[in-house]
Amino acid sequence: MKKFLLIAAGVFSIQMATAQSYTWAENTACIFYTNCTKCHFPGGPGPFSLIDYANAFTARFTIRQAILDDYMPPWPPNEDYQTYAHERLITQAEKDIIVAWVDQGAPQGNLANAPTPPSYSATGSQLSQIDFSGGVGNFTNVSTTDDYRCFLIPTGFTSDQYISEIEIIPGNRSMVHLVLIYADTDTNTLLSLDAGDPAMGYQSFGGTGSSGSKLISGWVPGSAPAVFPAGMGVMVEAGSYLVLQIHYPQGTDGETDSNTVINLKYAGGIVREVFMQPILNHVTNITPALIIAPNSTANFTESYTIPSTAPFPYITVLSVAPHMHLVGRSIKAYAIRPGNDTVPLIDIPSWDFMWQGGYSFRQPITFPTGTVVRAEAFYDNTSANPLAPNPNNWVTAGEATTDEMMIVYFSYLYGFPGDANIIVDTVTTHPTYNGCQFVGIEELIDANALLQLYPNPTGYDFYIKYEQPEKSDLSVKIIDLTGRVVFQMYQADIEAGSFVKNIQVDDIPPGTYVVQIANQRGVSNKTLVIVR
Repeated sequence: MKKFLLIAAGVFSIQMATAQSYTWAENTACIFYTNCTKCHFPGGPGPFSLIDYANAFTARFTIRQAILDDYMPPWPPNEDYQTYAHERLITQAEKDIIVAWVDQGAPQGNLANAPTPPSYSATGSQLSQIDFSGGVGNFTNVSTTDDYRCFLIPTGFTSDQYISEIEIIPGNRSMVHLVLIYADTDTNTLLSLDAGDPAMGYQSFGGTGSSGSKLISGWVPGSAPAVFPAGMGVMVEAGSYLVLQIHYPQGTDGETDSNTVINLKYAGGIVREVFMQPILNHVTNITPALIIAPNSTANFTESYTIPSTAPFPYITVLSVAPHMHLVGRSIKAYAIRPGNDTVPLIDIPSWDFMWQGGYSFRQPITFPTGTVVRAEAFYDNTSANPLAPNPNNWVTAGEATTDEMMIVYFSYLYGFPGDANIIVDTVTTHPTYNGCQFVGIEELIDANALLQLYPNPTGYDFYIKYEQPEKSDLSVKIIDLTGRVVFQMYQADIEAGSFVKNIQVDDIPPGTYVVQIANQRGVSNKTLVIVR
C-alpha cells in the first residue's frame, strides 16, 4: 500500500506540472518587460539584462530571491501613505508567477507567443531625447577617505536655457555614491578651484566652494532621470558651467570612475522655473542636534514654516527626496497647512541606503504661506542594525558615509492657480507592457486566495487552511529561497471543504519560505516567514 501511494504521488506531481505551468514566452517575459527592463537592459543600471530568455534563465534564482524578499522592483516608499508618479510596484500575482516559473525549471515556452522585446538606447539613456551631453572623463580615486570631488563641464550656452529632463549615468556604479548637480556662472572662482587641485577636478566638502552655485538636481543609487511637467524646468544661465559634485566613499581608492555622464533635454515654449532645495535639513531646523551615542537609537524631528509667497498664492511642490546614510532606519515627512490640514508627503519605513531617490507626486501639492513642513526620522546605532559602520562609535552630522545626514529635498516653483490639477501621471492601474497578458493570471489569483497560513510569521509551528474545491489528493511543500524543498507531505482523497493542518517547523532555520499546496486543479502559493 505504501508503494502504491508513492507511485500515485509521482503520477500526481506530473499531473500538477501539466495542469498549471508557466513559461518565459507566455508568462514571465511580459512581467519582466512591464516591471524590470527599464533598468535591466543591455548597458542599463541593472546588473544583468532581462530582455532575453537566456539571461533571465541564468539569473533565475537571483530573481526568485529578490522577488520573495520584496527587494525588486525597488520601491522603498510606503504605498499606503502616499502615491507617486511612475511607481515601480509589482502585483502579488506577478510575483507568484515568477516564483512558480523558477520552481518549475524556468522553461522557455514557445517564443512565437512572447511579446516583442522593448528596445532601449545603446547609450543607456532613458531620456526621450538628448539635447546636451557631457562627461567628466576617467577618474581614478586615490583618496583613502571619503572624497567629494567637483568636476566642471562647460555648457557653452549663449542664452539662458531651461531644462526639462536631467539624467546622470554613473561610469562606475560601485564607487559613485552621490551626485549633486549645480549650475554656476562664476567661472573665475570655479577655474581657480580646479587649478588648485593637481588631480582631476577639485575636492570640496559642503558644496562647490563657489557662492554662485545653484543646485538643479541630484542622483543617488536607484534614481530615475528627473523629469518636470510640461511648461516647467530648471534654469541654467548663459555661460554657465555645470558642476558635478561626486561622492566617492571610503574604500573606493584604486577604483576608476569611467566617465560619469550628464544628459539634458531642453524645455520648449514658455517655461516656469523650478527650484530644488533642502527645505528640511540637519543644519538649520533639526531637534535635537544630529548626534547618536554608541550602542543606542535616537529619534529626530525637523520643521520649517513656509514664509510669505506673495504675490503668488502658494508654492507648488513637485517632488520630495529624503536622504540619510547607514545608521538611518526610517524617515517620514508631511505638511500641515493652515487650518490643520495634514498632507502626507513621504514615508520610508525601512530605509535602504542603496535605494534612495526622488519621488514625484501624481499631482503637484500646494503649500500656502504658514504651512509647516515636518520630518521624523529614526536612527539605530546598535548591532541590531547590520549596516551600522561601528556601533561602538559616536555618530554625528557630516558628509562621510560613516557620518549621518537628515535631509529632505523639495522640487518646487511659485504657484499658479490650477497647479494642483496638473496630472503628472495618468496611470491609476497597473498596465502591462504593450498590453501583453500573463496566461493563467486569473486562475493563479483565485488559487492563491484559497490558501491561508497562521500565525505568520511563526516560530515553531503554523496552520494551513486550504479551501478544497472538490475531493482530490493534496501535496504540501515548504520551499526555501534557493528552490530547495525543506518539507513535503502528501495526503490522498481529501474531501471538499476546509482542509486544516498543523505543521511543525522547529527544525527549519529562520528565514523566508514559500508554502505550496497542490491538487489536481492547480497550485496555491503563500510566503511564510519563520522567526525565533
